[in-house]
Parts: sequence; structure tokens; C-alpha cells
Amino acid sequence: MDAGTIEQALPGLDHAPTEPALKTGHAIPLTPKKRLMVFSGRSHPELAERIAERLGVDLGEIELKTFANDETYVRYCESIRGADVFLVQTGSPPVDQHVMELLLMIQAAKLASAKRITAVIPWFPYSRQDRKAKPREPISGRLVADMLQLAGVDRLLTMDLHAGQIQGFFTIPVDHMTAQQLFARHFRDLGFSGEGVVSVAPDAGRAKVAVRFAEMLDADFAVMHKTRPGHEQASVTEVTGRVRDKTCIVGDDVTTTGGTLIAGARALREHGAREVWVYVTHALLSREGLHRLAGAEDITGIVVTDTVPIDPRERPENLTVLTVSALLAETIMNVFSDDSVSAIFGGENQLF
Repeated sequence: MDAGTIEQALPGLDHAPTEPALKTGHAIPLTPKKRLMVFSGRSHPELAERIAERLGVDLGEIELKTFANDETYVRYCESIRGADVFLVQTGSPPVDQHVMELLLMIQAAKLASAKRITAVIPWFPYSRQDRKAKPREPISGRLVADMLQLAGVDRLLTMDLHAGQIQGFFTIPVDHMTAQQLFARHFRDLGFSGEGVVSVAPDAGRAKVAVRFAEMLDADFAVMHKTRPGHEQASVTEVTGRVRDKTCIVGDDVTTTGGTLIAGARALREHGAREVWVYVTHALLSREGLHRLAGAEDITGIVVTDTVPIDPRERPENLTVLTVSALLAETIMNVFSDDSVSAIFGGENQLF
């Protein structure tokens, strides 16, 4: 091959520099703009939409479908190379399907060269199974944590964990948020603060949270003692604290059947409470549970968040839903910009 043929095959040769390029040290500096991208699974697309709206971005395009043999398919429909990817997926029913879908979303993002993958899981699935309560039981929460990390997640963002030790299941950063300030603001707006109001812990395990909530409302504090004769069953045996002729506000992190809340409200009424309000961060209520709460005469009102979807057609009239989208959006933005997350909550986001 002669010189002319070489020049035609490699046209860049005739533009080769005659002088050596300036050296930049041991690396070539490159500072592209960071990209924040939000994608939603199928567990709670409405919440993901509200988060994206708060952030001022559109949800990323992703293809999610279920094959005839019940397997899940995931594919990102746009480039996410080098992007800061936030995947919104909560632990609502069907739980196992949504967990598997999130794992596939994480691995697909990893293989597509996303710079950082953050799983936004408002309600962390299997978090109630955080220890071996009986022989030969699994620690399901730990297994879910291991699977998420094996799939390739870089960071976890969750809200009101059932137990603080779940954070120790991870070797990656876990940003824990709480809805306590959101509830406190709501009840203050209703005029519930100061004397005549009591923050009630549904059990001894929630006592520390109830004390902090009482401080937010300048209220008194009480605690209920309960036993569990079986799964999803509760019996309140005693109430410690002054509740007679007072407005009681009972707070919990999760409810599935409403049975514990109803039993607690009945016990407070029997001890002379004027009215009983309850608030729950994660309302994992079935249709029967919603109807049970709607018919509970001892409960004046119920306040929950939208960390899990609630069918508006089945929602009782005495149930108020507060959105956590603004809180999640602010936390996502702070993570993206490498700012403090605990500063959003004044350092009070670890209430265990």
C-alpha cells in the first residue's frame, strides 16, 4: 500500500500535530454536568409522578411488563450512562413481584453504566421480619437487603423503618427519613397541641418515638402495653399515663389489618379518653381493613401517608392521606447534590 492509499484510508494522518500536545498531569480533567434521572416501578406510579413533579423533571422512560409465564421484563428506553439514577418502588402488594421488579431495574441500570443507583423505597418490604422471633424462621429483611446489594444498588432511601437495626443489614449508605414532622404539622393545624393532648405509644417499642412526638406538640405522653396471641392479633392489657378527658393521638409506623389500632382506641376510651386519633406512616390495609377502620366507633380520625397506594374508592371518610412527595423530592435533591439529608429533619430522622 503506497502513501496515498494510506492517507485515503486514514485521513486523520494528514492532520497530525507537528508539536507535542500540552501535558495535563496524570489524568485528563473532564467535568460533565451531573444528570438526575427518576424512574418508577409499577408499585406506586402516582407517588413517583408527584416526586418528579416536585423535582421539575419528567419520569424516565422504562419498559416494564410481565410475560405469560409470570416473569418480569425490564428495559430502559433511553440512555442512562453516567447518570444519577433514582428508582422509586415501594413494598406494596404484590410484594414479591415488586421486589423482583426492583432487583431487575437495579441490575439493568448497573449494566447500562449508570453512575450511581439509588433505590427509593418508602416502605421497605419484609421489614417486620427483622429478627428470629421463633426457631427455624428466616430473617427476611436481611435477605432483601442482601439481594438489593447483590443486584448493584449504591444507596438506599427509605422512610420510617420498622426497626433501626435494619440499617445495619446494609454495607451501603442508608438515608432514613421520617414522617413525624409531617404528622405533627397536620395535628397542630387541627389545633391539637398543649394541655389536653396526649401522645400515646401503641407499645413499649414505640415509646421513644411517642415521647419525641409529644415534644413536637407540647403534649403529655402515655404508653399502652399489649400482647400478641397470634399473627396480626393484638390485645391491650394496660395503659400507663393520664388519658382521662384528653385527646389521645396514637402513632405507629405500619398497620396491615387495623386490629391493633382498634384495640388500642377501645382501651383508651375505656380509660376515659375524650377522643382518639391515630396516625400511621405505612397503611398496608386491605379492603377489609379499610372497612374495619371505617366502622370503628372508638376512633375519631385516621391520618396516613401515601408511601403505599390506597384505593380512593375504598377510603373511609374519616381517613386523611398526607403526601410525602415533597419530603422525598427534597431528600433526593440533597442526595444528588451531596448535601446533608439529616439537616432536612433537624437531625431528628433517627427516632428509634
